[in-house]
Amino acid sequence: MSRIGKKIIEVPEDVNVSIDGVDIDIEGPKGGLEILVHKDMTVKQENGSIRIERPSDLRLHRSLHGTTRQLIANGIIGVSEGFSKELEIRGIGYQANMQGRYLVLQLGYSHGIYFEPPEGIEITANKTEVTVSGINKQLVGEVAAKIRSFRKPEPYKGKGIRYKNEYVRSKQGKTVGGIDT
Repeated sequence: MSRIGKKIIEVPEDVNVSIDGVDIDIEGPKGGLEILVHKDMTVKQENGSIRIERPSDLRLHRSLHGTTRQLIANGIIGVSEGFSKELEIRGIGYQANMQGRYLVLQLGYSHGIYFEPPEGIEITANKTEVTVSGINKQLVGEVAAKIRSFRKPEPYKGKGIRYKNEYVRSKQGKTVGGIDT
């Protein structure tokens, strides 16, 4: 039994949800999202809450049950509060700045990296910290992962871009071994 799928989603007062078959439109103070759900899942809205039902106990339906519920819940949280990911940059000379709409990263390459965020994503940067925010949780995570991929943290000196509070295991460097003579 899906424990997540059975949980009822509470809809805040300032969020409007309209259900039209497989298309769910969510409008809130931060914007609007459109979520498509699988045709077998039934979404019911009752006095300020949403419930998801599945037609059978098939493996496909069980897996879709919790996923559908969480997609809708994330949409509601996104339009009311929003999501954000914080990244930090470590390394001498490594920095990030905003130039207009572009995020400019200096990461030890011979040139700066200009990154244009997709529609619906807002990026703020101040030298060593970058914050990615938006209403779509999946898109926020994808953009943060893309920025991190420009220079992943390396295990010897710890230089690179990492998520805030991410633990990067450090390795010991090579040691000079003498030859016995």
